[in-house]
Amino acid sequence: MKNNFLRAEILRLKKEKNAIILAHYYTLPEVQEVADYVGDSLGLAQKAASTDADIILFAGVHFMAETAKILNPTRKVLVPDMNAGCVLADSCEAAKLAAFKSKHPEHKVLSYVNCSAAVKALSDLIVTSGNALKLVNKLPEDEKIIFVPDGNLGDYINRETGRDMILWDGACAIHDNFEVEQLEKIKKQYPKAIVVAHPECRREILEKVDFVGSTAAMLKFISQSDEKEFIVVTESGILYEMQKQNPDKKLHTLYNGDPKHDCVNMKKNNLENIYNALLNESPELIMDEELRTKALLPIQKMLEMSIS
Repeated sequence: MKNNFLRAEILRLKKEKNAIILAHYYTLPEVQEVADYVGDSLGLAQKAASTDADIILFAGVHFMAETAKILNPTRKVLVPDMNAGCVLADSCEAAKLAAFKSKHPEHKVLSYVNCSAAVKALSDLIVTSGNALKLVNKLPEDEKIIFVPDGNLGDYINRETGRDMILWDGACAIHDNFEVEQLEKIKKQYPKAIVVAHPECRREILEKVDFVGSTAAMLKFISQSDEKEFIVVTESGILYEMQKQNPDKKLHTLYNGDPKHDCVNMKKNNLENIYNALLNESPELIMDEELRTKALLPIQKMLEMSIS
Protein backbone atom coordinates (compact mmCIF):
# COMPACT_ATOMS: atom_id res chain seq x y z
CA MET A 1 0.00 0.00 0.00
CA LYS A 2 2.79 2.40 0.93
CA ASN A 3 4.60 1.87 -2.38
CA ASN A 4 1.37 2.40 -4.33
CA PHE A 5 0.83 5.71 -2.53
CA LEU A 6 4.44 6.81 -3.13
CA ARG A 7 4.27 5.92 -6.83
CA ALA A 8 1.06 7.87 -7.28
CA GLU A 9 2.44 10.88 -5.42
CA ILE A 10 5.70 10.82 -7.38
CA LEU A 11 3.79 10.82 -10.66
CA ARG A 12 1.61 13.67 -9.42
CA LEU A 13 4.57 15.76 -8.27
CA LYS A 14 6.46 15.15 -11.51
CA LYS A 15 3.57 16.56 -13.51
CA GLU A 16 2.87 19.40 -11.08
CA LYS A 17 6.49 20.58 -10.97
CA ASN A 18 7.52 19.77 -14.55
CA ALA A 19 10.14 17.37 -13.23
CA ILE A 20 11.95 14.51 -14.92
CA ILE A 21 13.39 11.46 -13.17
CA LEU A 22 16.56 9.94 -14.59
CA ALA A 23 17.62 6.56 -13.19
CA HIS A 24 20.58 4.29 -13.74
CA TYR A 25 20.13 0.63 -14.66
CA TYR A 26 21.61 -0.39 -11.29
CA THR A 27 18.88 1.21 -9.17
CA LEU A 28 16.03 -0.75 -7.58
CA PRO A 29 13.27 -2.04 -9.90
CA GLU A 30 10.63 0.20 -8.29
CA VAL A 31 12.86 3.22 -8.93
CA GLN A 32 13.30 2.28 -12.57
CA GLU A 33 9.51 1.95 -12.85
CA VAL A 34 8.86 5.59 -11.89
CA ALA A 35 11.72 7.00 -13.96
CA ASP A 36 11.11 8.85 -17.21
CA TYR A 37 14.37 7.53 -18.58
CA VAL A 38 16.54 4.60 -17.49
CA GLY A 39 20.02 4.27 -18.93
CA ASP A 40 23.76 4.05 -18.55
CA SER A 41 26.20 6.93 -18.16
CA LEU A 42 26.22 8.07 -21.79
CA GLY A 43 22.46 7.80 -22.27
CA LEU A 44 21.78 9.63 -19.03
CA ALA A 45 24.24 12.40 -19.92
CA GLN A 46 22.62 12.85 -23.33
CA LYS A 47 19.13 12.86 -21.82
CA ALA A 48 20.19 15.40 -19.19
CA ALA A 49 21.54 17.63 -21.94
CA SER A 50 18.28 17.57 -23.90
CA THR A 51 15.59 17.88 -21.23
CA ASP A 52 13.28 20.90 -20.98
CA ALA A 53 12.15 20.02 -17.45
CA ASP A 54 12.41 22.60 -14.68
CA ILE A 55 13.59 19.96 -12.20
CA ILE A 56 15.89 16.98 -12.81
CA LEU A 57 15.79 14.31 -10.14
CA PHE A 58 18.75 11.99 -10.55
CA ALA A 59 18.38 8.49 -9.11
CA GLY A 60 21.93 7.23 -9.37
CA VAL A 61 25.14 8.26 -7.65
CA HIS A 62 26.56 11.70 -6.89
CA PHE A 63 28.85 12.17 -9.91
CA MET A 64 25.91 11.46 -12.25
CA ALA A 65 23.86 14.24 -10.70
CA GLU A 66 26.89 16.52 -11.02
CA THR A 67 27.01 15.76 -14.73
CA ALA A 68 23.34 16.68 -15.06
CA LYS A 69 23.98 20.00 -13.29
CA ILE A 70 27.04 20.73 -15.42
CA LEU A 71 24.89 20.31 -18.53
CA ASN A 72 21.83 22.10 -17.09
CA PRO A 73 22.98 25.09 -14.99
CA THR A 74 19.58 26.80 -14.99
CA ARG A 75 17.65 23.74 -13.83
CA LYS A 76 17.24 22.48 -10.31
CA VAL A 77 18.97 19.11 -9.86
CA LEU A 78 17.74 16.98 -6.97
CA VAL A 79 19.55 14.03 -5.43
CA PRO A 80 17.44 11.63 -3.31
CA ASP A 81 20.44 10.75 -1.12
CA MET A 82 23.54 12.95 -1.14
CA ASN A 83 25.47 10.08 0.45
CA ALA A 84 25.05 7.91 -2.63
CA GLY A 85 28.65 8.17 -3.72
CA CYS A 86 30.93 6.04 -5.87
CA VAL A 87 34.04 4.18 -4.71
CA LEU A 88 35.54 4.46 -8.19
CA ALA A 89 35.01 8.22 -8.38
CA ASP A 90 36.40 8.60 -4.85
CA SER A 91 39.59 6.76 -5.84
CA CYS A 92 40.73 9.75 -7.91
CA GLU A 93 40.98 12.96 -5.90
CA ALA A 94 41.33 16.15 -7.90
CA ALA A 95 44.33 17.38 -5.91
CA LYS A 96 46.23 14.14 -6.49
CA LEU A 97 45.36 14.18 -10.18
CA ALA A 98 46.54 17.79 -10.50
CA ALA A 99 49.87 16.84 -8.91
CA PHE A 100 50.24 13.81 -11.17
CA LYS A 101 49.28 15.84 -14.22
CA SER A 102 52.00 18.41 -13.42
CA LYS A 103 54.58 15.64 -13.65
CA HIS A 104 53.33 14.66 -17.12
CA PRO A 105 52.67 18.04 -18.81
CA GLU A 106 52.83 16.52 -22.30
CA HIS A 107 49.95 14.13 -21.56
CA LYS A 108 46.24 14.71 -22.13
CA VAL A 109 43.89 13.63 -19.34
CA LEU A 110 41.20 11.24 -20.52
CA SER A 111 38.65 10.67 -17.77
CA TYR A 112 35.96 8.04 -17.46
CA VAL A 113 32.66 9.77 -16.68
CA ASN A 114 32.63 7.99 -13.30
CA CYS A 115 34.58 10.79 -11.65
CA SER A 116 33.88 13.99 -9.74
CA ALA A 117 33.20 17.37 -11.31
CA ALA A 118 36.57 18.54 -9.97
CA VAL A 119 38.33 15.75 -11.88
CA LYS A 120 36.30 16.50 -15.00
CA ALA A 121 37.49 20.10 -14.74
CA LEU A 122 41.09 18.84 -14.99
CA SER A 123 40.32 16.65 -17.99
CA ASP A 124 40.72 17.13 -21.73
CA LEU A 125 38.06 14.59 -22.70
CA ILE A 126 35.41 12.52 -20.91
CA VAL A 127 34.46 9.04 -22.09
CA THR A 128 31.96 6.40 -21.02
CA SER A 129 32.22 2.64 -21.15
CA GLY A 130 29.91 2.83 -24.16
CA ASN A 131 31.92 5.25 -26.29
CA ALA A 132 35.50 4.94 -24.97
CA LEU A 133 36.86 2.75 -27.78
CA LYS A 134 35.28 4.91 -30.47
CA LEU A 135 36.58 8.17 -29.02
CA VAL A 136 40.07 6.91 -28.22
CA ASN A 137 40.39 5.64 -31.78
CA LYS A 138 39.58 9.16 -33.00
CA LEU A 139 42.55 10.64 -31.13
CA PRO A 140 45.99 10.91 -32.81
CA GLU A 141 47.88 7.63 -32.54
CA ASP A 142 50.86 9.34 -30.92
CA GLU A 143 48.76 11.20 -28.34
CA LYS A 144 50.14 10.76 -24.83
CA ILE A 145 47.29 10.00 -22.46
CA ILE A 146 46.65 9.64 -18.74
CA PHE A 147 43.48 7.61 -18.19
CA VAL A 148 41.55 7.97 -14.92
CA PRO A 149 40.11 6.62 -12.71
CA ASP A 150 39.32 3.00 -13.73
CA GLY A 151 42.44 0.93 -14.33
CA ASN A 152 40.47 -2.10 -15.55
CA LEU A 153 38.61 -0.09 -18.18
CA GLY A 154 41.84 1.64 -19.15
CA ASP A 155 43.59 -1.71 -19.53
CA TYR A 156 40.76 -2.93 -21.75
CA ILE A 157 40.99 0.21 -23.91
CA ASN A 158 44.77 -0.18 -24.22
CA ARG A 159 44.42 -3.79 -25.37
CA GLU A 160 41.63 -3.06 -27.83
CA THR A 161 43.19 0.06 -29.37
CA GLY A 162 46.91 -0.70 -29.09
CA ARG A 163 47.44 2.42 -26.96
CA ASP A 164 49.84 2.77 -24.07
CA MET A 165 47.89 5.10 -21.78
CA ILE A 166 49.13 5.71 -18.25
CA LEU A 167 46.46 4.17 -16.02
CA TRP A 168 45.22 5.48 -12.67
CA ASP A 169 45.02 2.87 -9.93
CA GLY A 170 41.25 2.92 -9.37
CA ALA A 171 38.50 0.34 -9.71
CA CYS A 172 34.78 -0.21 -9.28
CA ALA A 173 34.20 -2.06 -6.02
CA ILE A 174 31.60 -4.27 -7.70
CA HIS A 175 33.23 -5.22 -10.99
CA ASP A 176 36.70 -5.57 -9.52
CA ASN A 177 35.40 -8.12 -7.01
CA PHE A 178 34.16 -10.64 -9.56
CA GLU A 179 36.43 -13.68 -9.49
CA VAL A 180 37.39 -16.15 -12.21
CA GLU A 181 36.46 -19.03 -9.91
CA GLN A 182 32.91 -17.65 -9.61
CA LEU A 183 32.63 -17.33 -13.36
CA GLU A 184 34.00 -20.81 -14.03
CA LYS A 185 31.56 -22.30 -11.52
CA ILE A 186 28.50 -20.69 -13.06
CA LYS A 187 29.68 -21.56 -16.59
CA LYS A 188 29.74 -25.22 -15.55
CA GLN A 189 26.19 -24.86 -14.22
CA TYR A 190 24.98 -23.33 -17.49
CA PRO A 191 27.36 -24.60 -20.20
CA LYS A 192 25.23 -23.35 -23.09
CA ALA A 193 24.96 -19.79 -21.77
CA ILE A 194 26.62 -16.87 -23.56
CA VAL A 195 28.70 -14.74 -21.17
CA VAL A 196 28.58 -10.94 -21.33
CA ALA A 197 30.59 -8.62 -19.09
CA HIS A 198 31.23 -4.97 -18.34
CA PRO A 199 34.72 -3.62 -19.21
CA GLU A 200 35.19 -2.46 -15.60
CA CYS A 201 35.88 -6.12 -14.78
CA ARG A 202 39.46 -7.34 -14.43
CA ARG A 203 41.36 -8.63 -17.47
CA GLU A 204 41.24 -12.28 -16.35
CA ILE A 205 37.43 -12.09 -16.32
CA LEU A 206 37.14 -10.36 -19.70
CA GLU A 207 39.38 -12.96 -21.32
CA LYS A 208 36.81 -15.65 -20.49
CA VAL A 209 33.63 -14.00 -21.81
CA ASP A 210 31.90 -13.89 -25.18
CA PHE A 211 31.00 -10.20 -25.27
CA VAL A 212 32.32 -7.09 -23.52
CA GLY A 213 30.30 -3.90 -23.41
CA SER A 214 28.59 -1.17 -21.42
CA THR A 215 25.24 -1.85 -19.77
CA ALA A 216 23.42 -0.45 -22.82
CA ALA A 217 25.61 -2.50 -25.16
CA MET A 218 24.93 -5.69 -23.21
CA LEU A 219 21.20 -5.00 -23.34
CA LYS A 220 21.35 -4.53 -27.09
CA PHE A 221 23.50 -7.62 -27.60
CA ILE A 222 21.17 -9.88 -25.64
CA SER A 223 18.03 -8.43 -27.25
CA GLN A 224 19.40 -8.96 -30.75
CA SER A 225 20.88 -12.40 -30.09
CA ASP A 226 19.16 -15.62 -31.15
CA GLU A 227 20.60 -17.34 -28.09
CA LYS A 228 18.25 -17.97 -25.16
CA GLU A 229 20.54 -18.17 -22.12
CA PHE A 230 23.09 -15.68 -20.79
CA ILE A 231 25.43 -15.13 -17.86
CA VAL A 232 25.59 -11.40 -17.09
CA VAL A 233 28.77 -10.22 -15.34
CA THR A 234 27.87 -6.80 -13.97
CA GLU A 235 25.82 -5.24 -11.17
CA SER A 236 22.59 -7.17 -10.68
CA GLY A 237 20.28 -4.17 -11.13
CA ILE A 238 20.60 -4.48 -14.90
CA LEU A 239 18.68 -7.77 -14.83
CA TYR A 240 15.37 -5.98 -14.25
CA GLU A 241 15.49 -4.15 -17.58
CA MET A 242 17.13 -7.08 -19.38
CA GLN A 243 14.39 -9.48 -18.31
CA LYS A 244 11.69 -6.96 -19.18
CA GLN A 245 13.08 -6.62 -22.70
CA ASN A 246 13.75 -10.35 -23.05
CA PRO A 247 11.01 -12.28 -21.22
CA ASP A 248 11.74 -15.43 -23.20
CA LYS A 249 15.43 -15.62 -22.23
CA LYS A 250 17.16 -17.04 -19.16
CA LEU A 251 19.53 -14.66 -17.40
CA HIS A 252 22.06 -15.62 -14.74
CA THR A 253 24.32 -13.42 -12.66
CA LEU A 254 27.36 -13.88 -10.44
CA TYR A 255 25.50 -12.01 -7.69
CA ASN A 256 24.91 -14.46 -4.82
CA GLY A 257 23.54 -12.23 -2.08
CA ASP A 258 26.97 -10.96 -1.06
CA PRO A 259 26.80 -7.14 -0.66
CA LYS A 260 30.18 -6.75 -2.34
CA HIS A 261 28.52 -7.89 -5.58
CA ASP A 262 25.78 -5.26 -5.49
CA CYS A 263 26.14 -1.46 -5.46
CA VAL A 264 24.88 -0.28 -2.09
CA ASN A 265 25.06 3.35 -3.22
CA MET A 266 22.75 2.81 -6.20
CA LYS A 267 20.34 1.03 -3.87
CA LYS A 268 20.18 4.11 -1.60
CA ASN A 269 17.68 5.55 -4.09
CA ASN A 270 14.17 4.48 -3.13
CA LEU A 271 10.56 5.61 -3.58
CA GLU A 272 10.44 7.32 -0.21
CA ASN A 273 13.45 9.57 -0.68
CA ILE A 274 12.49 10.28 -4.29
CA TYR A 275 9.05 11.39 -3.08
CA ASN A 276 10.54 13.55 -0.34
CA ALA A 277 13.05 15.11 -2.73
CA LEU A 278 10.29 16.09 -5.16
CA LEU A 279 7.97 17.28 -2.41
CA ASN A 280 10.58 19.47 -0.70
CA GLU A 281 12.73 20.15 -3.77
CA SER A 282 15.68 19.09 -1.65
CA PRO A 283 18.46 17.96 -1.38
CA GLU A 284 19.51 20.15 -4.28
CA LEU A 285 22.91 19.84 -5.92
CA ILE A 286 24.59 23.25 -5.95
CA MET A 287 27.76 23.77 -7.97
CA ASP A 288 30.31 26.56 -8.17
CA GLU A 289 29.95 28.22 -11.59
CA GLU A 290 33.68 28.35 -12.32
CA LEU A 291 33.99 24.63 -11.61
CA ARG A 292 30.92 23.89 -13.72
CA THR A 293 32.19 25.77 -16.78
CA LYS A 294 35.58 24.05 -16.60
CA ALA A 295 33.98 20.62 -16.21
CA LEU A 296 31.58 21.33 -19.08
CA LEU A 297 34.26 21.58 -21.77
CA PRO A 298 35.45 17.92 -21.82
CA ILE A 299 31.84 16.68 -21.56
CA GLN A 300 30.80 18.82 -24.52
CA LYS A 301 33.75 17.44 -26.44
CA MET A 302 32.58 13.91 -25.62
CA LEU A 303 29.02 14.59 -26.75
CA GLU A 304 30.22 16.20 -29.98
CA MET A 305 32.62 13.36 -30.77
CA SER A 306 29.97 10.75 -29.91
CA ILE A 307 27.62 11.93 -32.65
CA SER A 308 30.21 12.70 -35.32
